[in-house]
Amino acid sequence: MDLPCPQWARHVEQKWTGLGPEGRERFTFLADINDIFNNALSLTIPDDLNTLSIISDKYSVKKSPERASEFREQGNLSFKVKDYTAAALFYSKGICHADKNTEQLSLCYANRSAALFYLTLYKECLEDIRQALEAGYPSHLRDKLMTRKTACLNQLSKLEKSNTPAPNNPPPPSQKRSDSLTYTSNGVSVYFSPGKGRHLLATENKLAGEVVLVDEAYGCVLIPGIKLIAETEKTVFDTEDRHCHHCLSRTLSSVPCPNCSYARYCDERCRKEAWSQWHQWECGVGADLLVLGVLTHLALRVALKAGQKLVQSAEESSCVLENQPGLFKSDSPVQLNFEGHCTKSSEHTDCYHGNSYLGIYSLLPHVGEHSPSLRFLLAVTTATLYKKLQGGPPSVLWESCEDDRGALKHEMNMLGATVLRHLMQLRCNAQAVTGIRVTEETGTSVQPSNEIRIATAIFPVLSLLNHSCSPNTSIFFTTGFINNKLTQFSGSSEGDHSESLHSGVTVTLRTSKDLMAGQEILHCYGPHCSRMTVKERQRLLLEQYFFTCDCVACQREQAENKTSEDVNTALGLKCGKCEQPLQAYMERYVCSRPSCSHQLTNAEVQKKLQGLQNLLDQAVHLMERDRSDDAIRILKSASSQADSILTDTHPVQGELADATARVYASNGDWSQAASHLKRSIVAIKAQYGEDSVEMGRQYFKLAQLHFNGRDRRDTLSVIPKARRLLSLHCGPHCEELQELQEMEHCLK
Repeated sequence: MDLPCPQWARHVEQKWTGLGPEGRERFTFLADINDIFNNALSLTIPDDLNTLSIISDKYSVKKSPERASEFREQGNLSFKVKDYTAAALFYSKGICHADKNTEQLSLCYANRSAALFYLTLYKECLEDIRQALEAGYPSHLRDKLMTRKTACLNQLSKLEKSNTPAPNNPPPPSQKRSDSLTYTSNGVSVYFSPGKGRHLLATENKLAGEVVLVDEAYGCVLIPGIKLIAETEKTVFDTEDRHCHHCLSRTLSSVPCPNCSYARYCDERCRKEAWSQWHQWECGVGADLLVLGVLTHLALRVALKAGQKLVQSAEESSCVLENQPGLFKSDSPVQLNFEGHCTKSSEHTDCYHGNSYLGIYSLLPHVGEHSPSLRFLLAVTTATLYKKLQGGPPSVLWESCEDDRGALKHEMNMLGATVLRHLMQLRCNAQAVTGIRVTEETGTSVQPSNEIRIATAIFPVLSLLNHSCSPNTSIFFTTGFINNKLTQFSGSSEGDHSESLHSGVTVTLRTSKDLMAGQEILHCYGPHCSRMTVKERQRLLLEQYFFTCDCVACQREQAENKTSEDVNTALGLKCGKCEQPLQAYMERYVCSRPSCSHQLTNAEVQKKLQGLQNLLDQAVHLMERDRSDDAIRILKSASSQADSILTDTHPVQGELADATARVYASNGDWSQAASHLKRSIVAIKAQYGEDSVEMGRQYFKLAQLHFNGRDRRDTLSVIPKARRLLSLHCGPHCEELQELQEMEHCLK
């Protein structure tokens, strides 16, 4: 939920209507963010706070001993059927809801330690045993706990004797020294021009697959309520149950916030860092933030992390380009240095490190482009949150003098206006952090997966990239603590860097095509030419990002459609009579063969597609319940119906073929599974392109199927295809590449 929940949005809409024509007109003409915030603040009344509290009651984040007991019992049930993953997650939920230093908390920790032991997570198991004892674990049960502790220590001792130290990886080539995890490679610089604003250019030739940017997020917020399926495929947990709320790494042994039941972390280090940066102020309004949406939450985090001094410095800074009148007299790009000024030197200079708040503050808020009603929603939301925060702990980041109440009020107003500024910026600059969700975690031979949004983040340098519907880069996210000694991302010098750690999220930007010197480095904001028509893309980009796209892909498609603006080939649809492609004409689909009169209405096509989707959902539901024969029967029927109207390149054909491959794989029929997966690859190629990461993942699954079917020749023929694409998009150290290497080593 990026924007506030519907109930709150409706409440603010009623306030907007209640302003009357004069009040709405007065607000509409406000252009300064401080004026907009102060106007909304003057309109915020106790009824707004009461309404927010009523809505927030449904999102309660208070500790609850009763719920802790319920989750512990659910964990016990999962433990009995040896579903240790689900058991650990249930116990974690119990730990988060239990009060500090209670027997309920100690029991949850002790029970989770047992699940972690069976999952061979011995260090985590020992930590839970320690926590259980500290929380007052009953003395008559301690013998069992100490026996488990001894077993853990023995296992760790065996592992320590058998393990060999991992070699250090060499640093990436052409990297620039940075105090954070953000760096740009040599041959990449930040430029400014009136037409494009700030953007990145390649100043040297770049080969496909080269890393051009690693950027550390200034802040991120986990997206709540995305369901993740546990081991049995029957138990569902949300993203907040599986990921650290600070660094986003996956964990089965989360550390709870001692004051609320929502926030949880992968370890004590993340908990302390989150508390010092923002959670000490968020904790008391956690339920309100769930109501007000991810973007509001992220805007607040960015402001809290920056603090009063950095915000004041950014406001007063002369580095903002618009404060340099007459500087740009032509459209020729001008290189910028770190401070945002022009540089006459041709030498590369860093710009906006990952921890640079200036890089965030200087992003355009697009005040005038947001509709008046949306501006009002964002302003009232920020003003109401501001008043809620006033009732919480005082923020030393936002007061200049403890005994000067006027100064405190002024600085707190600055906090509210800053949050509103970031909220408006995030509408155009927030980046979805994605990850791969593995649907089955039972160790099966083939693990179906799909990409999901884990969090929303703001990246200082990535935000400078302009959009293309056919980008020349791909992105890959890394979450969790990263040790510079191992990764060498920051180009640190020799010596002991065991304490040189960063938490949160980094994004790696790689070239997906060869780039020539002087070519702009482009990123896709979402609408991609392989998945949407030019009209759809331009509509979405104009609505959210306030520009009409004129990239190469859009120019090409518009040129192709000039002669027949109202007639377009319907991608993936074919005539049911002669099997020729259908063309979209107004509200109808007409066969492209002149001699054939067959046509369908848009409603008929949508009905057929929905029917196929329903059959696919039924088949997946049956698969999850081990009814593979019934699933195959439904999928065969769906495929037969799809063949009568869809070409092999239609996305639904790909989904049906992929699901059918999964069923045959679950039955151990590797040959049939591979045959159907090859058919899905045809659709993936048409939808995403032959050099896409999606193609790489399909080839990876195909290699798994051939390997499991003991088909040595076909496995070795597919592995290079999968390796090339996964290396191109995900880098040389992704898990899939390691598995491919193990397959190849085994076969050779």
